[in-house]
Amino acid sequence: MTTDKGAGPGPQATVKPQRSLATRLVFVAALWSAITLALAGIFLVGLYRNASERAFDAQLEIHIKALIAEMLDTGQDNGADGQPQVQTVREPVYRGDPRFSLPLSGWYWTVRRADSPSILYASESLVGDPLNTPPIADMDDSVGFIAGPTGDEVRVLQQRISIGDTPYVIAVGAATAGFWADVAEFSRMVTITLCIVGLGLILAIFLQVRFGLKPLTRLRASLSAVRLGEADRIDEALPTEIAPLAVELNALIVSNKEIVERARTHVGNLAHGLKTPLSVISNEARASEGALADKVAEQSAIMSTQIQHHLERARMAAQRRVIGVSCETEPVLARLIRAMGKIYQDKGITVAFQPGGDLRFRGESQDLEEMSGNLIDNACKWAAARVNVKIEAVSGPDSNREMFALIVEDDGPGLSPEQRAEAVKRGRRLDETVPGTGLGLSIVADLAALYGGELKLAGSHLGGLKASLILPALSPD
Repeated sequence: MTTDKGAGPGPQATVKPQRSLATRLVFVAALWSAITLALAGIFLVGLYRNASERAFDAQLEIHIKALIAEMLDTGQDNGADGQPQVQTVREPVYRGDPRFSLPLSGWYWTVRRADSPSILYASESLVGDPLNTPPIADMDDSVGFIAGPTGDEVRVLQQRISIGDTPYVIAVGAATAGFWADVAEFSRMVTITLCIVGLGLILAIFLQVRFGLKPLTRLRASLSAVRLGEADRIDEALPTEIAPLAVELNALIVSNKEIVERARTHVGNLAHGLKTPLSVISNEARASEGALADKVAEQSAIMSTQIQHHLERARMAAQRRVIGVSCETEPVLARLIRAMGKIYQDKGITVAFQPGGDLRFRGESQDLEEMSGNLIDNACKWAAARVNVKIEAVSGPDSNREMFALIVEDDGPGLSPEQRAEAVKRGRRLDETVPGTGLGLSIVADLAALYGGELKLAGSHLGGLKASLILPALSPD
């Protein structure tokens, strides 16, 4: 058994998965909409609160004016201007709002002298409790919040007036529980309304993004079809913004195929150009006798082997650079196993096959056939009675790369670790009685390395050798 341990896959840069473009657009739009609607809600609630406070204060001011009218007692004598003159101040009997008569209703009024904290008159709703109002400046109005008789918050409006020569301070207050309840209810309704609007905006943005990015989905599907080998070019019937991208990608695919075809042609021409002169040299050497002829024949054979090896590598390197080439693994291996069963029918070899589902090989079918054919053929050569072939998905060198393993095991004599190390050297044959050039597994290892995979040799539970061929996979989307 022979092999050549090719260089393993080089270091792969780990690519951090990025959030999709649609997710980015929806997230940014949703975030901006949420911030804008939240600021709008705060602004609307602030406007409503300010308007409610102004309306509340206007209502308190109306009650103050009514109390002033109730306090004035005009006599019958007129002044110089012909207007009635105020003779005395009487106790107001204000019936403008029944809440001023209900005990501790939350609506209160008081009248006191500006130069004294003592209350002259008070509403029945205070039931003798004080309304501790803060002092106000001369000829000024004051509005603010104080603690009421029951400890609840009261908004109080005070106004300083002069009747005759005596200054008075009239205060009217009302509990703010209802006011804040109205503000809270408005805030709740605004929040619910803006949340509904926000959800509607997000849904509209989502639909807009899905519709707007649909051509990119078509482009992705077209690229996937090329990658799977189902199409040879990308559909260019796309919007004007991304149609040039499809055109450039198609040009790249065509250019790639032309380069590969030229490389194959050059490799074939070189092989043809070297084959004939080398055959002439070999024939002439074998027809002659002597040490020189033997040496020439020996070196010609080595040259033929080296040329065959490097030409095969050049051919494989050209093939694997074809864009959009893939093949199913199961049909290729099933066909090979049937062929091997007929070839080794006289030896009585049983080949068991365990397929790997819908796994696809990211490469050309002839390369997979050549690699797997060499492994299965070597296993059948060395096996006593049984060969197991299995395909399974394995982890790649990085999380973004799919790989699969073709595992071939036999129940032959196997190899020691030292023999495995010797067997992976190109052109080395551990048993000259078995036909072969020593290049089969060397080509397998080289081709696997070109595809970013590797060939591993180990002991099998069947008692023989276990060959694991790691190759890039392509799962259908």
